[in-house]
Amino acid sequence: MSAGGLWRPRVSFSLWAGAILALMLLLAAAVSFVWTPYPPAAIDIPHKLASPSLAHLFGTDDLGRDVASQLLTGSRISILVGLVAVGIGLVFGIVLGLIASFSGGWIEDAVMRLSDFVFAFPALLSAIMLTSTYGPGVINAIIAIGVLYVPIIAKVTRATANGVLAREYALAARAAGRGPLSIAFDHVLPNIAPALIVQATIQFAGAILAEAALSYLGLGAQPPQASWGRMLAEAQNVLYNAPSLAIYPGAAIALSVLGLNLLGDGLRDALDPKLKARS
Repeated sequence: MSAGGLWRPRVSFSLWAGAILALMLLLAAAVSFVWTPYPPAAIDIPHKLASPSLAHLFGTDDLGRDVASQLLTGSRISILVGLVAVGIGLVFGIVLGLIASFSGGWIEDAVMRLSDFVFAFPALLSAIMLTSTYGPGVINAIIAIGVLYVPIIAKVTRATANGVLAREYALAARAAGRGPLSIAFDHVLPNIAPALIVQATIQFAGAILAEAALSYLGLGAQPPQASWGRMLAEAQNVLYNAPSLAIYPGAAIALSVLGLNLLGDGLRDALDPKLKARS
């Protein structure tokens, strides 16, 4: 407890570093909407594989496309996939987790077994099944990743909600005749929100990595959409002549995932009730 009896958040290095890297990702995506050095899909064969210069900050690829423009535009896909996939996981996962927690008994067991069944299918396998039926694309990649996150969020919601429902104020609310929806919105969700925020941040990083893997395999973003994973796949063809074409998107993916993981760790330290009690 800090001076004056007031708790102050633990602002760790992880939180600061993660917030800065995450902000850089958001800034890159925001800038790409209003400005890029060149159209990201513009082909300029006479200037292919150009070295970094004032005209092309990170050089050009084997089709003469500006690498910096592709990196900026590719951040949009990463953020889009992360936001929507995590949103799918949160919406359905929270609902299923609360149903399991409030119902108990066979309903809770059924929801958890269903979560285990869905969790048994990796995102890549789900994407392969979806794309074999509907074709490759960002939408199918988002659905595949989002479906994978539903059981993860459901398990976190159920575990934390069970702890809240065992507290005196939740028991008193039930004894007073308040319904499940009222208890969920007034007591459960506000108390489990920190855990869900931390989990969402970490899963956001996972979504960016999964999207890059799917695009690398040709199951995610399709030409002419710019994607970090597709940039990596295309860089294989000229890896010995221009290794930097693989380094740039690889570094963008690594820094984004690192930043979001650090942000998640920092938020966990800042929001952990046990750490608050020791502060």
